[in-house]
Amino acid sequence: MSHLSLMLVMLCSLLGQAAWAEALPTFKMIARNGKLEPSTLSVPAGQRFKIEIENQSNSAIEFESLQLRQEKVLAPGAKSFVVIHPLKPGSYKFFDEYHPATSQGQIVAK
Repeated sequence: MSHLSLMLVMLCSLLGQAAWAEALPTFKMIARNGKLEPSTLSVPAGQRFKIEIENQSNSAIEFESLQLRQEKVLAPGAKSFVVIHPLKPGSYKFFDEYHPATSQGQIVAK
């Protein structure tokens, strides 16, 4: 496969993933002053969704949920997202691994 063909395949793959992530229900979370806000996210059960995370603090953060097997490290000022698979009704904890004493919350699937 030529370099051009390989690059086209990679570009189409990336565009497809971006379009897939854009179509999901999206919930926003902001990190500032050592906290992730909101501390509780209510989401629909049984449906895939996306959490957009923006780090407005002056230090790095790490959004992490052991129950959901998700983690995302963001530098100061960075934005990113995680896609969460469909959840059963219930409560799922998350925290900022760099600020565990002040930054904890839960995702409630109903």
